[in-house]
Amino acid sequence: MKRMYLLAALALLIAGTGLSAQNTLPKAMTTYEAGTYPSETNVLRAEYPRVDPVSRKAYFKFLLPLAHTVTVTIGNDEYKGTKDIDGVWTIETAPLVVGFHYYFVNVDGARLTDPNSNSYFGYTANAGGIEVPEGPEGDYYRFNKDVPHGQIRSLNYYSEINGTYRHVNVYVPASYEQGKKRYPVLYLLHGMGENENGWVNQGYVNFILDNLIASGEAVEMIVVVMSGDIRTTPTIRTVPGKTVSDIYVNELVPFIDKTFRTLADREHRAMAGLSRGGSQTTATVLTNHNIDKFAWMATLSGLGGVNKDNVATIFDGAFADPAAFNRQMRLFHISWGTEEGARFPGSVDALRAQGINCVTYISEGTAHEWLTWRRGFRDLATKLFRK
Repeated sequence: MKRMYLLAALALLIAGTGLSAQNTLPKAMTTYEAGTYPSETNVLRAEYPRVDPVSRKAYFKFLLPLAHTVTVTIGNDEYKGTKDIDGVWTIETAPLVVGFHYYFVNVDGARLTDPNSNSYFGYTANAGGIEVPEGPEGDYYRFNKDVPHGQIRSLNYYSEINGTYRHVNVYVPASYEQGKKRYPVLYLLHGMGENENGWVNQGYVNFILDNLIASGEAVEMIVVVMSGDIRTTPTIRTVPGKTVSDIYVNELVPFIDKTFRTLADREHRAMAGLSRGGSQTTATVLTNHNIDKFAWMATLSGLGGVNKDNVATIFDGAFADPAAFNRQMRLFHISWGTEEGARFPGSVDALRAQGINCVTYISEGTAHEWLTWRRGFRDLATKLFRK
């Protein structure tokens, strides 16, 4: 019981005396590491965590005088903290790869979310986030004040299959309010342990499209960023035998076509997803025989397991007739990072040996992470809905 009370007290201490209240903290807390600056993912006025753009190290400080151990977990790496006489814990990481990272604060064995960071849903939990910035090469996903900006619209729709309402984020381009034009639609999925906010909050999909559309590198399109999970509770019952793919095709697509000015045919409809979302994309379009509804398809770190022995039978035989598949699929885009291993290039080799047309993008030096998917999405967006 004492340990439970201690953990509860520590959690309250983090929440109540975090770095957002700088004037109440010991002097050591306001001595910032030279050359560092607050992460762009911090909440307003939070000075920590801080990032060194040269060394790519991150620095954390927590006022936790009662704690015995404090660490920060970033990905698979855990960094230990040291405590000074004022009870301030300081943590310095090794150099981090550029891009976005989820992290957790661990206090005497309890995993907590840092109140100094905006909250990001990852690892099936609310997590802190830290951005180690790229140089000018990352401007494609940054807000540009000099280009027209689209909107992210937050909507709910009712699913008879799920037995409850479901949430989607919908990007509409800057021109949407200026006339009666109709637009092609991309249905976009997140990965496992994340949700429909990921492509906006971590992926910056709206900024990427704003910049590409303004430069003429991408056509104007609507993007529906949807949830890849079916909600279940003791009071929610799903329709037996139905999957999330049925929700996408039979409920969400009609809702979007009714609600927005879409070009409601397969030639102007695409589906893509990262990681598990890529698997859901292939399951929806190929295994469930919806290629008559989607003429464009993409996986971002999400197409593994295809080999020379199963290429003709996987996905319910979708690739058995390469000529037929190639006629129907306007674009089959596959992207991944060089640090993700051989499963994705191996799948591509098997597809091409079978005669399947596919376009690839490879992110140099990145692993299963948001920078890989930002880069992959950028390349995909430049190729979608081209005549």
